[in-house]
Amino acid sequence: MDLYSRKIIRWKLRKTMEVEEVLECLEKAKQRRRIDKSVVIHSDRGVQFVSKKYKELTAQMSSSYSRKGNPWDNACIESFHSLIKREWLKEKRIKNYEMAYTLIFEYIETFYNTVRLHSHCKFQSPDEYEQQFKLIESLN
Repeated sequence: MDLYSRKIIRWKLRKTMEVEEVLECLEKAKQRRRIDKSVVIHSDRGVQFVSKKYKELTAQMSSSYSRKGNPWDNACIESFHSLIKREWLKEKRIKNYEMAYTLIFEYIETFYNTVRLHSHCKFQSPDEYEQQFKLIESLN
């Protein structure tokens, strides 16, 4: 999630919690945003985020961890997880991995980033908010 616009830049749904999946997702997000500099990664204390391999592979990046038992440090993405459950998945009976993947894809790519209004974004979608920023930036 880009904290400026609350846009979900890159996501993955996998059956396992392998650290390589997290890092591949991060690299794809950087490519999508055309970022070659270091980024700040904020994560919880899940096993994949505190592993030796994760620390080695992210040594060039700044890491920020939620404090133990303190979900407020990660409030933006925790809020997103709450929204997807409440707005999209609550009434669904997910039968298999493929169905879960399709539902999550639909929510993020066809609703959350493109249509859903966010108070943080002055009641625009993340896409609209970013487009407005690009327009203002081009005028300067």
